[in-house]
Amino acid sequence: MKITVRDAAVLAIVASHARAALSVDFGSTDSIKAAAKTVAANLMGYYKGDQPGETPGILPGPPPHGAYYWWEGGALWGTIIDYWHYTGDTTYNDETQRSLVFQANSPANNFMPPNWTASLGNDDQGFWGMSAMLAAESNFQNPPEDQPQWLALAQAVFNTQASRWDTKYCAGGLRWQIPLSNNGYNYKNSIANAVFFNIAARLARYTGNSSYADWATKTWDWTVAMGYIDADYNIFDGAHTDFNCTDINRAQFSYTAAAFIQGAGFMYSFTNGAQFWADHLQYLTNRTLEVFFPRGIMKEVACELENLNQCTADMLSYKGYVHRWLASTTLLAPFMHDTIMPVLLSSAKGMAQSCRDDSGTCGFRWDRGGYDGVTGAGQQMNALGALTSLLVQGDKKAPVTNNTGGTSIGDPSAGAGTDVVTEGEEKKISTTDKIVSWVVTGIIAFLCGLWTIFMITDVLEGPRRTWQGPMDDGHGRRNRNGFRLE
Repeated sequence: MKITVRDAAVLAIVASHARAALSVDFGSTDSIKAAAKTVAANLMGYYKGDQPGETPGILPGPPPHGAYYWWEGGALWGTIIDYWHYTGDTTYNDETQRSLVFQANSPANNFMPPNWTASLGNDDQGFWGMSAMLAAESNFQNPPEDQPQWLALAQAVFNTQASRWDTKYCAGGLRWQIPLSNNGYNYKNSIANAVFFNIAARLARYTGNSSYADWATKTWDWTVAMGYIDADYNIFDGAHTDFNCTDINRAQFSYTAAAFIQGAGFMYSFTNGAQFWADHLQYLTNRTLEVFFPRGIMKEVACELENLNQCTADMLSYKGYVHRWLASTTLLAPFMHDTIMPVLLSSAKGMAQSCRDDSGTCGFRWDRGGYDGVTGAGQQMNALGALTSLLVQGDKKAPVTNNTGGTSIGDPSAGAGTDVVTEGEEKKISTTDKIVSWVVTGIIAFLCGLWTIFMITDVLEGPRRTWQGPMDDGHGRRNRNGFRLE
């Protein structure tokens, strides 16, 4: 076959990208740690919260001020805690502690800071709670006594979310977003419930309190009963309360499955190997590896299409969480080790090929054998998660508990009494409320008039090319498991 000049150029580019990868000897713990150190430094280059005038704890954003939403800051610190735990590198520990405490929202200490409550999701709050729980389980450095403690922070998140369990619609479950004013309030999605399940299971194991385990089981049973988890262990995105959660969005996202897998691992450990959790853990893991690790390399299948990457900034970060959570599951349920770890290894090798060079800048697509140029904090968390997930081998032990060396101080009543407005809750309407309502009504009427004029003009001009998915939250934020195509 004759090869053209263009073909030769393409092959040369592909070959150069394949060579320009992150150098890692995957048989050497020291080499993996060295590569992780480089990737971590690159990741923290995206963080500006330690600079004058910036907000501690969060990545630049939200759009249009930066690519990242508040929740991803919580995910960042969980990634860094695991990095410290598996490598021993304390470089970022002080900033991690400072950031988690700052965003805890003192004195409520429930990870509901006023700056973000207008569009706050249960999953957003839950990610910060999971990082606090990880700090407790890892015996991460504790804050001073006059500051909130890791276990108490996780308990506060659990308590506030348990109070939002809603049986009026869909017979239970958590809604995606917390404020009634957001479109996401009418959507009960699997990730919000997966995170709640995860935290409940971890609190059960850490504290020994079976009440948390009851909530975890209740959440699992509800998710299955609603059809969010089907008979083949596919996990679907969610459904609307307007339809009693029967209009299931069948999109699948990796981090939802991984949050359930890790939670099931904690329940397996808490119940001393109960067959119920062993079976669900095995079947769900097998299906997750089948769906999201085609050819042994991780792929975010809902948005990472063969010839098109539709993943949002949120979705670009899921791979790292999946690697980390699956790896930790092997410490909780050792019988899953031989199922999980070979796949994480082959996937991590694909990740290394996606990096530009030994500078630690890594791309998003791991199955292309080269660097795709799609970079960001999410991609760096992915790469770091893939590397640290391989360090669970050797003498690493399962996460600590109150009875196995855990030092974090808890507060079972933390977060109780948080003002959570729920569907149908009555509020006394003051004169000021009425005046505000009249003003808002007038503004809405005016805007509706403008909208009518716009629509008439739009019809005359012809169809628009913009389609927005169904899950805008009313504040310009997309459900991170929804799409906006423009």
